[in-house]
Amino acid sequence: MTSPTPLSRPSIKGLRGVFAPLTAPFDSDGNLQPERLRENIGRYNQTQLAGYAINGSTGESVLLRWAEVERLWETAAESAAPDKFLLAGSGAESTGETIEMTRRAARIGYHAALVRTPSYYMPQMTDAAEAEHFLRVADSSPIPVVLYSVPIFTGYTMEAPLVARLTAHPNIIGMKDSSGDVARVGRIVSVVPAEFRLLIGSAPLLAATATKGAAGAILAMACVFPEMCAEIYEAANRHDGEHAKMLQRKLSAASAVISRAGIPGIKCAMDARGYYGGPSRMPLLPLDAIQKAEAEAVVATTVGIAG
Repeated sequence: MTSPTPLSRPSIKGLRGVFAPLTAPFDSDGNLQPERLRENIGRYNQTQLAGYAINGSTGESVLLRWAEVERLWETAAESAAPDKFLLAGSGAESTGETIEMTRRAARIGYHAALVRTPSYYMPQMTDAAEAEHFLRVADSSPIPVVLYSVPIFTGYTMEAPLVARLTAHPNIIGMKDSSGDVARVGRIVSVVPAEFRLLIGSAPLLAATATKGAAGAILAMACVFPEMCAEIYEAANRHDGEHAKMLQRKLSAASAVISRAGIPGIKCAMDARGYYGGPSRMPLLPLDAIQKAEAEAVVATTVGIAG
């Protein structure tokens, strides 16, 4: 079952604001539960989130089979509100497989592909190799490409000179930078065209980078606190610095506790907020009793503060 390309969804100009990198829902036996994703999206649709990224790091992408990924892509495309921008995590280690999966995402109706840096053969993953990979994907992709630099998982960091080179390709429209480095964000913003969309992937930097030219963020914390994340971004953009900083302090404190436990921590926090988080897939281990209590407590405190 493949959904037709949505005709009423936003253009690439919609790649601005806060996006949730949706989690992959599993049951206790590790089986995929697409209906749980549909339920979560139904609630997220009522928030000010700009859209969703499906099959990213928070979505346990490396633990999914491609058939499962496509099922999640289809479910999200069917469930997302018409004004939500859809990003498909289609990156793979080989250029050919990345192109194939990006084309599949396009057929389902995604607005853009979120393509991570290949990294397994790290000694050979030079800027030249990465550039050739992304340029070939962009040449072959029916939808725009968003670069994805996530050095904590890949060990490779996209720096400003490489990003500047890649922005010359008309089908490369943006980037998610998850390095957590404000200075790097500033360097990238300084060398890319005004229309290029730089999104950050670090919750503690949301307010700071919104005032430095970032177009938004793709945040795991948006799966737990979508309203707060969107409000921080909007406050920063309307130059309400005090309000943005106040909320940012609360979000950063919650992120420090929840993110320490990784994706199982995010899913536990989602459960505490009434979303479906559920278990993660092995080899990720469930939280112990102390970790679970910490995550639930910080959610209760943060929601109370946020009102």
